[in-house]
Amino acid sequence: MKSYNELKSINEKIHNLSHLGAITSWDQQTMMPSGSNEARSKAMAEFTVLMHQLRTDPKISNLLHEASNEDLVESDKATLREMKRTYELSTVVPEDLVKAKSLAGSKCEHAWREQRANNDWKGFLDNFEEVLKLSREEASIRSENTGLTKYDSLVDLYEPGMNTEKLDSIFSDVKTWLPKLIEDIVEKQKSIKILNPKGPFSVEKQRELGLKVMAKLGFDFTKGRVDVSSHPFCGGVPEDIRMTTRYDESDFVQSLMGIVHETGHARYEQNLPKELLGLPSGTARSMGIHESQSLFFEMQIGRGRPFLESIHKDVTDAFGDIEEFEIDNLVKIYNRVEPGFIRVDADEVTYPAHVMLRYEIERDLINGSLEAKDIPEVWDEKMQSYLGIDTRGNFTQGAMQDIHWTDGSFGYFPSYTLGAMYAAQQYNSVQKLHPDINESISKGDYSQAFTWLKENIWQKGSLLLTDDLIESATGEALNPVFLKEHLISRYLI
Repeated sequence: MKSYNELKSINEKIHNLSHLGAITSWDQQTMMPSGSNEARSKAMAEFTVLMHQLRTDPKISNLLHEASNEDLVESDKATLREMKRTYELSTVVPEDLVKAKSLAGSKCEHAWREQRANNDWKGFLDNFEEVLKLSREEASIRSENTGLTKYDSLVDLYEPGMNTEKLDSIFSDVKTWLPKLIEDIVEKQKSIKILNPKGPFSVEKQRELGLKVMAKLGFDFTKGRVDVSSHPFCGGVPEDIRMTTRYDESDFVQSLMGIVHETGHARYEQNLPKELLGLPSGTARSMGIHESQSLFFEMQIGRGRPFLESIHKDVTDAFGDIEEFEIDNLVKIYNRVEPGFIRVDADEVTYPAHVMLRYEIERDLINGSLEAKDIPEVWDEKMQSYLGIDTRGNFTQGAMQDIHWTDGSFGYFPSYTLGAMYAAQQYNSVQKLHPDINESISKGDYSQAFTWLKENIWQKGSLLLTDDLIESATGEALNPVFLKEHLISRYLI
């Protein structure tokens, strides 16, 4: 196992250096003074090139070949499979493109923060067109190497085995029932009286509440922390998780569920198999599976009455034991379905529409049938069609609201709705195993759900392929019907 062990050492070195890169990126989005961005971007570009060189060292190819002939146990074979995939994905893209893309992404993302606030589409477009050009170049190179379409070659980076044909089939089905479902739920909720809590809700109180909820959900504060950023995210490495959220003193509702969402990501990372730490088989299986964990926490558990009952006293301790925070009203607030501008604030029923819109736009951008300058017009057409919302001239709440495209993360968006589908399927399996789970959750005992996740998802890392992981956990591969049944059950029955 000499070659295999040498490969392990190389991958562990890459993991340790990736830790530094993750914290540098976190700092750039949370703490770094704005005037430092140019220097930081150059430093991060150099670091990205260094990491690329390590991942594409020619000797890795020989080691992979030699290791394939060594006597390996099944977990080592899975690790070798993932090492080979990582190497092949890395060696395809030339070093100068890696550096150029890093620089363009840092510049675009940093400027986006102020441009979004100022509704400055023209300023954003100047930077974004360069990011898109480089992303198209990368997609072309990957497509030639893999035989996939340009867009599919990027989807494969985030969701191995997924492609446009499968996604179009999944989303075409969703379109047959989602619009009517939204319409029926909105109509039903017209007769429901909801008392809206009146702020201000101090940032400090919101932060204290968020920390309490994170602790109840099992977040390990000895190996992670939560801060503030323009766009909430969960980053870092399993040993050093960096979560962020954002606060609005007029509305604590979204920031609290944002915390629950990101804690789902964090718990996954913090519970990946420690014996595989630093190896590609010890990482999250895919971004769809990662999103399934955050949506399991936020949607399957977090917005349900049992969970809200379990944190009810924490909410009233923070903001007062008043009528607006009575449990019945709180449940209504967190289960209100209302088409809106902002994806990250969307309810779980309208959320897939936001994802389909972005998927269709980025697919056409990368495949070349849509140009960046035309995004706002297409965005508005789709928002009108899917959610009945007018975004003309409103770039802040329209095409500039997300951070993903600023650094060229094309192919990522489908993971969100795939994650919702995986989450519904996983929770269905937990409920079958534990029919009393709602009663346990209402008492603040989430162990049944978390034990199932740890045994069936978290501890598996990337040892299994995605379809095999889900089939092993739930008895079948991805089945979108579980999401539809969950939404109907929660909102119409």
